[in-house]
Amino acid sequence: MHTTTLKPAGRSTAQLTRDVISLFKLRIGVLIMITALVGMAVSPGPAPSLAQVLVLALSVLIASASAGAFNQYVEHESDRLMARTRGRAFATGALPHHPAWLALMAVLLAGAVASAWLVLNGAAALYVFLGAFFYGVVYTLWLKRRTSLNIVIGGLAGSFAVLAGAAAIDPNPGPLPWLLALVLFLWTPPHFWSLAIANRADYAQAGVPMLPVVVGPERAARTVLVSTVALFVASLLPLGYGAGPVYAVGALAGGLHFVYKSWLLARDTNRATAMGSFFASLVQLSVLLVAACIDGFMR
Repeated sequence: MHTTTLKPAGRSTAQLTRDVISLFKLRIGVLIMITALVGMAVSPGPAPSLAQVLVLALSVLIASASAGAFNQYVEHESDRLMARTRGRAFATGALPHHPAWLALMAVLLAGAVASAWLVLNGAAALYVFLGAFFYGVVYTLWLKRRTSLNIVIGGLAGSFAVLAGAAAIDPNPGPLPWLLALVLFLWTPPHFWSLAIANRADYAQAGVPMLPVVVGPERAARTVLVSTVALFVASLLPLGYGAGPVYAVGALAGGLHFVYKSWLLARDTNRATAMGSFFASLVQLSVLLVAACIDGFMR
């Protein structure tokens, strides 16, 4: 009788390790982890212990990893239809699509939430869970194939990471963490829509109703510009609630750069300008997070 194992025959340990690491989307996880640490840094209150910082970082990273793996598990068939995703481990068969992976993902998420609950507090643990839940269930299962607004609601996953970090200091986060959570919420749509414009044909082939597929690339590009301007304005709001000059420089520099690149995209919608806007979104968020973190430590 044939049985499916978690390790495909003929693959080296090094290859298997690379496949497993790619499964958990660790690059995205590290970014989300950093947003949680920034949420902790900008929140007034007693300085956290090293154990609290490590548990926050690891719990958010592991929860994000479990949600990322679940996303690939659910979408293994549609991933084969897209050039950007057809090399993923479940799509290629490098890792077998076995229910045991679901058990592993559940254990990882439960461990992350429990650790946050025991070392931090219940509010931080709740936000850690909600971040994974919104990406894995609300976005992946409920919205991605039903509406072009899928990524708008899915953007809450990053917002919850900020709130998890803030709640680790104070279970009732103040206005500054909530505003940074708003910034993360507004950042996700123009970031992802820029990438979706560049890969519109892939999403259309896979039957995923991303905004550029539904309304066309030109209208989607104009929506990216409007969304980026809204993001830029929102990123300045923390200046009225305690954010200092370092944050101001980061918000202005990164925000204006992203607005400019999205304006170029709206003027001439093609793959190059779409990827330019996508990379500008990464620059904007990176600069903003670094500036917020430095600003928090200086206060």
